[in-house]
Amino acid sequence: MQVAVLGAGLMGHALALVHALGGCRVRLTDTHAPTLARAPSLMSAALATLREAGETPHDDAWLARTITTHADLGETLEGAELVVEAITEDPDAKRALFAAVDGLAPADAIIASNTSYLDPFPLIPEARQHRAAIAHWYTPPYLVDLVDIVAGPSCDPTIPLALRDLYAGMGKRPIVMRKFVPGFIANRIQAVVSMELYALLDDGVADAAEIDAAVIHGLSLRMPLLGHMMKADFTGLTLTQKALATAMVPPPPQRKASTTIDALIAEGATGVASGRGFYDYGGRTPADLFAERDRKLLALKRALRDIGSMVP
Repeated sequence: MQVAVLGAGLMGHALALVHALGGCRVRLTDTHAPTLARAPSLMSAALATLREAGETPHDDAWLARTITTHADLGETLEGAELVVEAITEDPDAKRALFAAVDGLAPADAIIASNTSYLDPFPLIPEARQHRAAIAHWYTPPYLVDLVDIVAGPSCDPTIPLALRDLYAGMGKRPIVMRKFVPGFIANRIQAVVSMELYALLDDGVADAAEIDAAVIHGLSLRMPLLGHMMKADFTGLTLTQKALATAMVPPPPQRKASTTIDALIAEGATGVASGRGFYDYGGRTPADLFAERDRKLLALKRALRDIGSMVP
């Protein structure tokens, strides 16, 4: 399959790599020349991590043959069977890009937006609506297998199924949602969790490391095996019913800001990119930290494959 990936930033370059590893030929573009120029080295670094872990035999020569970068949008879209939109979450930018795609892409191309919270369907020209869907990925997509697939309101019902089969064939875990909701499933759950964690942090209940310990050693341990709904089955739905009725744990407060986060940002501690956020990374480079993260995620995925999940 010939795939055009539009946007070469954080998600775009990684999605180009995912589709290439899945057997597609990929053309990648970006309107920002430095971002496009940086993409091959980022893909090469991710590929090296996968190769070192024994997850792929491919090397940089394969990468150069399989993924090409193009400054021109028309050249990128030539012959595309699947167009993956992975640009910024800005409605005006997306609308302009979709209008350009409408004039340049083959008439039978599938358009798949990687949008996270923005509803892209009102931004897509009417002529493309019957082959427009969302295929939303999580970072880094070459390691995180979940893909949220949502058909547009006028989409041919075979399109989301075709995307599901394509990504399942790549070893990913696509889910076809019945309708679009901002944030999909995982991000909406994560948003509610974040509200509670930032409240605990701002209220001085625990520090960041203690909160993460509770998440890792308490909350997360059972999730890869049972998920959440099956865990409730094991706990017993009667207890779950009682917990809901008596509000044993109050709902997290709605908040638009965290005083702890605001203070860190004011100090220039913005996370891995700056070398410090909730944690001090001791002068290690972002590339080094991302590589360590990827190696450990790969080790965890191998262990989970061996263990298996109880969820079908």
